[in-house]
Amino acid sequence: MRNSIYFHIFKGKKYFVAEGVGVPIVTQGKNLDELSKNVREAVSLYIENKTTKKEFSTKHPSIFMNVEMGLNYA
Repeated sequence: MRNSIYFHIFKGKKYFVAEGVGVPIVTQGKNLDELSKNVREAVSLYIENKTTKKEFSTKHPSIFMNVEMGLNYA
């Protein structure tokens, strides 16, 4: 049973994108605050699904987000 979900975050053309690692969850947001809210909502909806509910030992798993940052050289 799992009690945490990891996300890889990167900047797309217009929005920040969060992709679940090992789970089929993808969402986006205009900024990191909006993205964080959308990730929580997407995780909640994913866990509510009867087929995935059994995967988790808690209704409120820990969410870890790894942000990819590009380097801009002058």
